[in-house]
Amino acid sequence: QVQLVESGGGLVQAGDSLRLSCAASGPTFSTYALGWFRQAPGKEREFVAGINWNGGYMHYASSVKGRFTISRDNVKNTLYLQMNSLQPPDTAVYYCAAVRASLPVTSADGYPYWGQGTQVTVSS
Repeated sequence: QVQLVESGGGLVQAGDSLRLSCAASGPTFSTYALGWFRQAPGKEREFVAGINWNGGYMHYASSVKGRFTISRDNVKNTLYLQMNSLQPPDTAVYYCAAVRASLPVTSADGYPYWGQGTQVTVSS
């Protein structure tokens, strides 16, 4: 029922920053827990960060903790991922996902709704 569209990806150099956005449509946005995942070619989809329904709880993969910040605006129906100190291993297609639950989960199988993805490429 909820529709998700990512934007903000691009080509950057190591050490640079990007902010990804995920715009949602449909009612009851605030009832969804949200997550960011990434997938490199030939690799499995990997959990990056999750956020609960009101933004009071955030969970990060150890590989991005301290560099990435997840947030949401329930008035604008938008999810964000601020990515600082980007490195080549961060190169991937980044996806936002939603699940009708209070807390985010870390498995991709737990999210029934997905955006189309946005490419992030970090050069060395």
